[in-house]
Amino acid sequence: MEKEVELGSLEGEEVSTQHIPQTQRRKGGFVTLPFIIANEALAGMASLGLLPNMIQYLMGTYKLHLAKATKILLLSHASSNFTPVVGAFVADSYLGRFLTIGLGSAISFLGMSLLWLTTMIPQARPPPCSHDSEGCKSATGGQMAMLISALALTSIGNGGLACSLAFGADQVNRKDNPNNRRILETFFSWYYAFAAISVIIALTVIVYIQDNVGWKVGYGVPAALMLLSTIFFLLASPLYVKNKVQSSLFTGFAQVITVAYKNRNLSLPPKNSPQLYHHKKDSDLLVPTDKLSFLNKACVIKNPELDIAPDGSASNSWTLCTVDQVEELKAIIRVIPLWSTGIMMSVNIGGSFGLLQAKSLNRHITSHFQVPPGSFSVILVLSIFVWIAVYDRVILPVASKIRGKPVRITAKRRMGLGLLFSFIHLVVSAIVETTRRKRAIEEGYLNNGHATLHMSAMWIFPQLILGGIAEAFNAIGQNEFYYTEFPKSMSSVATSLSGLAMAAGNLVSSFVFSVIENVTSSGGKQGWISDNINKGRYDKYYWVISGLSALNIVYYLICSWAYGPTVDEKVGEENGSSMEEEDSTELRNGGEVDKDFNNSKENGSKD
Repeated sequence: MEKEVELGSLEGEEVSTQHIPQTQRRKGGFVTLPFIIANEALAGMASLGLLPNMIQYLMGTYKLHLAKATKILLLSHASSNFTPVVGAFVADSYLGRFLTIGLGSAISFLGMSLLWLTTMIPQARPPPCSHDSEGCKSATGGQMAMLISALALTSIGNGGLACSLAFGADQVNRKDNPNNRRILETFFSWYYAFAAISVIIALTVIVYIQDNVGWKVGYGVPAALMLLSTIFFLLASPLYVKNKVQSSLFTGFAQVITVAYKNRNLSLPPKNSPQLYHHKKDSDLLVPTDKLSFLNKACVIKNPELDIAPDGSASNSWTLCTVDQVEELKAIIRVIPLWSTGIMMSVNIGGSFGLLQAKSLNRHITSHFQVPPGSFSVILVLSIFVWIAVYDRVILPVASKIRGKPVRITAKRRMGLGLLFSFIHLVVSAIVETTRRKRAIEEGYLNNGHATLHMSAMWIFPQLILGGIAEAFNAIGQNEFYYTEFPKSMSSVATSLSGLAMAAGNLVSSFVFSVIENVTSSGGKQGWISDNINKGRYDKYYWVISGLSALNIVYYLICSWAYGPTVDEKVGEENGSSMEEEDSTELRNGGEVDKDFNNSKENGSKD
C-alpha cells in the first residue's frame, strides 16, 4: 500500500513559495485527515448498514422470492466490488482523486436517498398484505426500476469512494520529511481503526434500528450519514493537495500488445545489448526477462533516429514501448492463475441464507433482548481482528522461539491456508445446516420457515470464526503477494485485484445459484432453493460449494507449482535462509499489507 502512496505522489501538486507570505500554510498535512477519515468512516457505516437486512426488505416489502432477491443482491455486490477498479482508472487518468471521491460521495448519497424514498412513498413499493399468499401483489416494473436504480447508484458511488485511502496518504506523504514513513503508518492506523469501528457500528446499531424501529428510520440513517460524509469531505476542499492525473496502466497494456503484434516477425536482439531495448532513464530494468518473450518485441528499438525522440522518450508510444511497460503486462499475466484461485473465497449462497438461518435460531441473550440476525456477521469481522493479533503476536513468536530462528509463512502459502480454512468453513456450515434442518423437522416446523427453533444461535459461531480466519489468511496473503511480485508502478492495480476476485466470486455465486435452482426444480420437483428454509435443502447446497472449494485447493496447488518461487523466496534461497528473509519481508511490508484486509470487510455480511 505504501508503494501506491508513493506512486500517487510522484506528480504531486507543487506549492510554490515565491511571492507567498511565510505565514501561509502549506496544503495538505494532518489538518485534512479528519475530513478524509470522516468521509470514509461515515460512508462505510452507511453502505454496510444497508447490506445485512436487505434480503428481509426485498422479501418482505417487495414480495420477492428468495431466489430472485438473492440474485439481485449477488449482482449488486459484484458491481460494488468491480466499480473501485473503474474508479481508480478514472481518478488516475482523467478526474483526479479529489473529484472522483466527491462525485462518488454525491452519487452514493443519491442512491441511498432513493432507497430511503422507497420506504417513505407508498406508491414506490407493493401494497402491504397480512400474509404470504397468492393475493399479495408483486412489485411493478416501475417500482423495481426505482429499487434497482438505488442499488446501482450506490454501487457506482462506491467506486469513487474507494480512492479515499490513497488520497489521504497524498496529504501527508512528504519525501523530504525524515519521519515520512512513520507519518504514513500513523495515518494508515487511524484510517483502518475508524473503518473497523464503522463496520461494527453498521452491523450492530444500524441493524438494530432497522429491526426494532422500522425501515423508514433504518434506511434514513444511512442516507443521513452519507450526506454528512459528503459534506465533511467537501468542506476541506481548499486545504487538500490535489495531484495531477497520470497516464493509465491499461493504456500501456494496450500499447504493449499492439506493438508486440506489429513486431511479431522481428527477431529479438541478444540480452547483452541493452542499448537495443527502450527503457526509462531512471529504470533498473535495462533488458526484459525471458518469460513471455514474445512481448519483448514491443520494446525493441528498430531505428534509433526514428523511434527515439531528442529527450530519450519514444517518438510514438504506439510503435515503441519501454521495458517497464512490457514487464508490467507480464506481471499481470503471470499472476492471473493464482489470482483466480481467490475467486472461490467469495462463492457462497449469497449472504441471504445466513440471515434467515440466524433468524430461525434462539438469539436471546436475556429474556427481553435478542441479537438481531443481521448482527451475527460482526463475529466474522471480529475474528479477523483477533486472528491477525494472535497470529502476529502469539503464534509466530512462539514458533520462532521453538525453532530458534524467525518463522514466517510466505504470502503464497498464506493464500493456500486461507483456501483450506474456507473449505473447512463450508464443511462446518453444511454440518450445522443439516443439524438445524433436522431439528426443525423434529419440532414440527417443516412447513413453517418463520418459526424459532429450540436451538441456540451459538451453533453458527464456529463457521463464522472459520470464515474470518480464512479471510485473514487469504485476503492479506493476496495483497502481500501482489505487493511484492508487481513492479512499483503497478501498486494501484495490485490493490484492486482482491476486489476483482470478490466481484468474480459474486458472479460465480449467481451462476451456481441459478444452476442449482434450475436443475433441482426441473420436472416440477421441490427444489433445493425455497422461501421456506426448512423445506429447502441448503445443507446440500453447502456440500456442493464445499466440493467446488476442494477442487479449487487442488487447482491452487497446480497454479502455485507452475508459478514457481516468489521474489521473497528467491532472495531467501540466495541468502541461505528462506525463513529469515521472509521475516525481513514481513517487517518491511506487514504494516501496510495487514491493513489492506479492508478489501475483504464486505465479506463480513456474506454468511
